[in-house]
Amino acid sequence: MPIKLLRSFAFRQGLVYLALFALSALALLGFIYGFSAGYLSRQTDATIAAEITALEERYQAAGLAGLQRQIARRVRRQKPTTSSLYLLADRNYRPLTGNLSRWPAAARREEAGAWVDFTIGGAVDGDDFFAPRPARARVFRLRGGYRLLVGRDLHDLQQVREAIARALLLGLLITFLLALGGALVSSRSATRRIETINQAARDIMQGDLSRRIQSHGSGDDLDQLTENLNRMLARIEQLMSGVRRVSDNIAHDLRTPLARLRGRLESIRDGEGGGAALDEALADTDRLLATFNSLLRIARIESAAGAAGRAVDLAAVVRDAVELYQPLAEGKGQSVVAHINPAPQVRGDHHLWFQALANLLDNAVKFTPPGGRIGVELATTGRGPQITVTDSGPGIAEEMREKVFQRFFRAEQSRSTAGNGLGLSLVKAVADMHRVTITLGDNRPGLRVELQF
Repeated sequence: MPIKLLRSFAFRQGLVYLALFALSALALLGFIYGFSAGYLSRQTDATIAAEITALEERYQAAGLAGLQRQIARRVRRQKPTTSSLYLLADRNYRPLTGNLSRWPAAARREEAGAWVDFTIGGAVDGDDFFAPRPARARVFRLRGGYRLLVGRDLHDLQQVREAIARALLLGLLITFLLALGGALVSSRSATRRIETINQAARDIMQGDLSRRIQSHGSGDDLDQLTENLNRMLARIEQLMSGVRRVSDNIAHDLRTPLARLRGRLESIRDGEGGGAALDEALADTDRLLATFNSLLRIARIESAAGAAGRAVDLAAVVRDAVELYQPLAEGKGQSVVAHINPAPQVRGDHHLWFQALANLLDNAVKFTPPGGRIGVELATTGRGPQITVTDSGPGIAEEMREKVFQRFFRAEQSRSTAGNGLGLSLVKAVADMHRVTITLGDNRPGLRVELQF
């Protein structure tokens, strides 16, 4: 048996269950034995009592002589398999009739009507001696000092008890062996499945992030653990891919402004451009700082444990965001239509939600052409409050709607529009922090963004 299996938690747990099962089985079998032995003993006592009643009636009817004849007849008619014991003796314990050769020493000092347990090893039906065997009888005193003993040979009862005990012990042994085998089988199965998880973990630690744990398909606790681990691994792989993608995008998106900033600084060093070049360099620096600040803000939001505990008036948040961007939209010839209905307050961060709505409206104003329409609605559905922002711009293709939440991803491949591709990433981070579902849809034309609380 492998040492690894013996040291496994599953095997030790199986041994604990085995010990508990063995104790339970032992208690049950002990009860069965005690009940069976007690039943046989009560049956023996009932048989002795019945014979005593019959002999007492005979004694009352025919006296001592009639009692002697009755005992003699019973002894003669007794079959070899019958275990009844009779002995009529005088006041000096000398046998008069019966199938015992002498009065038991254990019964000499017993009072009338008392039960006595003793051992017989003398002659029955002659002078043939046999091995000592247990017996049980009841003693009576008759008129004239005579004594009567009526009992049963318990040899057959003892054999039955021993047979029951052997059967119960054998059953307990078989039960123990079967339980031990079951513990080994179940432990081996659990150990094998745990080893599968360990092997997958070792592969992942060596760099194979695409490795997944094979499910057993039984739907038990280990399968649920496997599914959760696989989801966790998928999330880790997604985050690692996001980190690599962010690194690539940072290198791609910031290389140009950094190169432009370096060129302007060189021009200033060489005395070219003057104050205008310095202003442009400062503007480039501000844009770079804003980009990094956005990245840090998104990282802080994503690492937050949950939404803040203050009550947020969504109607006020939506109203403030619309009032901020409405002049900008009207300046571009766009119309902003807002339907802000009363909604239940939610728990969260007022400033984060204002920033998220501001980002959505900024994108809507940025991509909606002149004469277009921007819609903002706050309503209460059967699931809770819902904020909807729509525009009549180019929209986002369905295959890109999940990608736009990635940092620095921009659906506009030409990247001619101002921005750094972090707006929707921040909106997604705020929504996830507050456990709000964000959905992108087709406004026909344009984009439809739904925030379902």
